Amino acid sequence: MSHVLEGDAALLLDNQLCFKLYAASRAVMRGYKPMLDALGLTYPQYLVMLVLWEWQREAPAQPTVKALGERLQLDSGTLTPLLKRLEQAGFLQRRRSPKDEREVHIALSEAGSRLREQVPALRESLLCALGEDPEELARMREGLDRLLERLV
Repeated sequence: MSHVLEGDAALLLDNQLCFKLYAASRAVMRGYKPMLDALGLTYPQYLVMLVLWEWQREAPAQPTVKALGERLQLDSGTLTPLLKRLEQAGFLQRRRSPKDEREVHIALSEAGSRLREQVPALRESLLCALGEDPEELARMREGLDRLLERLV
C-alpha cells in the first residue's frame, strides 16, 4: 500500500515532512529552554558545548573552529558569534595556531568542563517530563539519522 499523497492532500501543511520536522525541532528547543536557562546557554551554544565535552574524552587531531563547524554542520559566520559569547562567558578559549594563523583552536576552560556536571540531572528531569520511552526515542533518533544521511 502506497503512502504517497496526491492532489490537494500533497499540499496540506500537516502532510509535509519538512513542517513536522520544523515544528518538532521548535518544540524540543522550547522543552530544553528551562534546562538551558539554568546553564546560561542558548540551544546552539549547548550544541557547541556537547561537541567540546565529546572532544574532552576523545579529541580530534585538530580541535579547530573548522572541525567544530563540520561536526555541527554550521558555517563559520554562524559559529564565530556563538564561540565569542561562550568565550566571554568563560566556558572556552580560542587560540590561533602558531603554525597557521588562519586556524583557530578551541579548548574548554575549567568552567566549561564543570558546566557538564550540571547537565545530567537537568537532562534527566527533561526526559522524565516528556514521559517518552527511551527505546522509542532511540528509534526516532535512528530514523532521523537515516534521513540526515540521505539529505547531507
